[in-house]
Amino acid sequence: MESSAKLYFQIATTSGVPIYRQVIDQVKMNIATSRFKPEDFLPSVRQVAAELEVNPMTISKAYSILEKEGVLEYVRGKGMRISASEAPHEDLKEREEAITPLLREVITKASQLALGPDKISELFAKMWKEHDDE
Repeated sequence: MESSAKLYFQIATTSGVPIYRQVIDQVKMNIATSRFKPEDFLPSVRQVAAELEVNPMTISKAYSILEKEGVLEYVRGKGMRISASEAPHEDLKEREEAITPLLREVITKASQLALGPDKISELFAKMWKEHDDE
């Protein structure tokens, strides 16, 4: 997993959710959707911090919390990898819980912009189609 950190993490500085929490949630979501597999290595703290233009301590905090939770494990000289015990979560409820915070952010922002559910659904469907076409 030596690719760009921007491929794995997208930070929304205006979301009100702390950056370290966004990283934690995205690692867990990527595990739940099998994008990250057991024993995959994550990009280094320095790489993620530099590419996302955030303080390295922020990324270190996220990785540390994930390590304490048993999601990540430190491999001396190589970095952090997904714990071998982290099997993909096929449970629909867990996947729904992983996306719920993002949907809440969308609803809040849509409400602030006076965009109703119909317009958001229309935009979502359009973006989903564009994503599938890529």
